[in-house]
Amino acid sequence: MAWARVVHGRRALARLSANFYKRPAERIPNTGITGTNGKSTTAFLIESILKAEGRKTALVGTIEYHVAGRILPAPHTTPESLELNRLLAEALGEGVTEAVMEVSSHALEQQRVFGIPFDVAVFTNLTRDHLDYHGTMAKYFQSKQVLFEGCGTEPPRSAVLNIDDEHGRQLQRVSKKRSGVVFTYGMTSGDFYAESVEVTPRGTRFQMITPHGKLAIWSSMIGHVNVHNVLAAAAAGYARDCSSHAIAEGIFNLASVPGRFERVDCGQPFTVVVDYAHTDDALRNLIALARDFVARAGLKGRVITLFGCGGDRDRAKRPLMGEAAGKGSDFVVLTSDNPRSEDPLAIINDAVVGLQKSGTKYSMEPDRHKAIALALEQASPGDIVLLAGKGHEKIQTTKEGSIPFDDVEVAREMLKTLGYDCRSAAKAGLAGKTI
Repeated sequence: MAWARVVHGRRALARLSANFYKRPAERIPNTGITGTNGKSTTAFLIESILKAEGRKTALVGTIEYHVAGRILPAPHTTPESLELNRLLAEALGEGVTEAVMEVSSHALEQQRVFGIPFDVAVFTNLTRDHLDYHGTMAKYFQSKQVLFEGCGTEPPRSAVLNIDDEHGRQLQRVSKKRSGVVFTYGMTSGDFYAESVEVTPRGTRFQMITPHGKLAIWSSMIGHVNVHNVLAAAAAGYARDCSSHAIAEGIFNLASVPGRFERVDCGQPFTVVVDYAHTDDALRNLIALARDFVARAGLKGRVITLFGCGGDRDRAKRPLMGEAAGKGSDFVVLTSDNPRSEDPLAIINDAVVGLQKSGTKYSMEPDRHKAIALALEQASPGDIVLLAGKGHEKIQTTKEGSIPFDDVEVAREMLKTLGYDCRSAAKAGLAGKTI
C-alpha cells in the first residue's frame, strides 16, 4: 500500500483532485461571491444574466447546485475540493461555459477552494455571523479577504465591491493593488448605483447608473436590500462582458429565489413570507422590508415575525437577534430554528433577553410547527407574517437527529387548516413586469 505524508491535507486534496479531473476550474471562468448576506440571491441573479447572454452555466451555492439546467441538492454552500472539482468536470462535460459560486468563510478558511482561479470576485457585506467558528469579526473578515488575494492562485482579474460597507471599502484598497479591474457599487455612489428607486408590492424598478450609461431595471424582488444584490450582479455581469440588454433581461427573468422573501399564497387576506434571515442584521433588513411592503401596498397591517436561533452556534448573537426582531415587529413568536445538540428552551432563554428589551408583545413556543400555526392565527387582513431563519431548508436538526421540515409546506398546511385554498397558490403572474 503506497502512501504519502503531506504538510497540509486539504491543499494536497485540492491539488490531487484538480489533477485527477484534469484541472476543470482552469478551463472555465469562475465568478465567486462572498459576504454575510445576499450571496444566494446575487448568485442566482448572476446566473440569470449569464443565461440571458446565451451562456451555459453551473451554480454552486447554499440553496442548490445547478449543472446545465439540472438541479442537484447542496449539502454545503461550498463543497470540499474533491466534490467541487468533480462537479466542475461534470459541468464541462455538459458544455458549461461559466461557473458561479457562493464562497463561504468556512470554505475559504478551510481552503476548500484552494487552487480554484476566480475570474470575478464579488463582496456583498459583512455583519456578525459564524463567530462561534472564527472567534472575532477581524478573523471573519480575514477569511473573506482570501477570495480577493487568491487561494493558491493569482488574485481575481476583477473585483466587485459594496462600498456602502466599510469592509468593502477596505477590500477596495486591497484589490486596487491586485486586480486589473475593480468595480464598486452602492445605493448612491460607486461605479454602479441606483436612481429613482420605486419599490412596489410586485417588484422594484430603478435606473441603474453604470460606467456605460443608464440602464432601466425591473426586478420581481422587492426592497432596497435587493437593489444592492441587483447592483452587485450587474457589475459582475459587466465584468464578464455581458451586454446591457442581457443584464436587464437576466434581472427581469429571475422571478424569485427559494427561501428568500418567498411568498406563500393560499388566498389568505394577509401576506406570508418565508426567508432565510438568521442574523440580527438580516432580521432588521427583512422586517424593514416587510414594513415597507405593507405601507406601499396601502395597507395598515402589522408585522408579525417568527424566528429562532441556531444551536451550537454563536450564543452572543441570540439576544441581538431578539432585540432586532422585537424593535421592528408588532408581535413576535420566538421558537426553535435548528437546535442541534442544545435544549431549545435554553436557546430561547438566551434570545428572549433581547426581545424583552424591545418592549414588543411576544409569545414563546419551542415547537416550530405549533409556532407557525400560532403566528398565522395571529394574522388579520393586511398583516404580513415573516417566517424567518430556515428559508430554503427542508430539514430541522435536533439532538435526536434530522427530521423533515419545510417552512413553506408547514405554512401551507396551516393555512389549509385555517380554511384557505392553496391549490390556487403560486401563480407566476408577470403582471406589473414592465420596464
